[in-house]
Amino acid sequence: MNNEFLYETHMHMFETCACAVSTAAEQVRAYKERGYTGIITTSHFLNGNCRRPVGKTWKEKMEWFYFGYQQAKKEGEKCGLDVFFGWEYSIRGSDFLTYGLDIDFLIANPSLYNLEIAEYSALVRMHGGYLAQAHPYRDDDYIEYKFPVDPQLIDGIEVYNSGRPSDINAKALVFAKKHNLPMQSGSDSHDCENLRFPSGVKLKKKAENIFDIIEAVKTNTAELVTY
Repeated sequence: MNNEFLYETHMHMFETCACAVSTAAEQVRAYKERGYTGIITTSHFLNGNCRRPVGKTWKEKMEWFYFGYQQAKKEGEKCGLDVFFGWEYSIRGSDFLTYGLDIDFLIANPSLYNLEIAEYSALVRMHGGYLAQAHPYRDDDYIEYKFPVDPQLIDGIEVYNSGRPSDINAKALVFAKKHNLPMQSGSDSHDCENLRFPSGVKLKKKAENIFDIIEAVKTNTAELVTY
């Protein structure tokens, strides 16, 4: 009997992400084939590399945004892969993986689009969400601030991103250890034909919900998976 359960913490889908190649269903099947127990969908939010629907109310935009996750969830139920909802929030090029909140939170907060990190962090945490900075130290031209934020503003940090060079991941690991931040790993997959495996976190017990994954990361009982 399997006593280790593998979860993806960072991935994208064509339905909602302008930079993604593979559909939600294609991604789900690829993860299932590679032995994953579950995934957290983290589509770029509307202030990131999202497909940005136009001519819709805020509620309609959030329902559209949620649709990618719903497609992944539907395919996961068919093939036996657990699918949890999250998103990747962008602030001037820096990205923050957000877990533990739902579409009701999104619909109820139309100001979400324009928040700076301190405001966003406070709002997410006030509603019981979890916030981790993704791939800190990434050095792309469009990123205004190429370093981790104040560690008091985040709950965790991605110390291994399989789409990033090893020196960037190494810097993130040093920062996490210095500030005693919970650590996580993810593939940042956009294309199921070019999946960077293995990556993610391994749990000793199957997650019943996304909060089980969050708790494992926060208590350092989740094993970081790298290659």
